Amino acid sequence: MGFGKAVIARLYELCAEQKITINKLCDRSAVPQSTVNNFINGKTHNMGILTLKKLIDGLEMTVPEFFDTDVFRNLEQEIK
Repeated sequence: MGFGKAVIARLYELCAEQKITINKLCDRSAVPQSTVNNFINGKTHNMGILTLKKLIDGLEMTVPEFFDTDVFRNLEQEIK
C-alpha cells in the first residue's frame, strides 16, 4: 500500500470510529470537500501537508497519533 492510500484508509477508519462522514470531517476542518474527494478519487495525488494537518485537527488528534499505526510503520519506500 502506498502512502496516499494509507492516508485515505486512515481517514475512513477514524471517521468510522468517530461516527462521522468525510463531509462532516471537512466541515470540522474547514477543508473543501472537493479537495478531499479529488484526493480520494485519484484526481489529485498530493493532498498537501497543510490540508492533511487541518483534517487531523478536525479529528481532534495529533499528527503522531494519526500516523501511529502498523500501516504507516510498515510502508514501503516510495523511491526505489
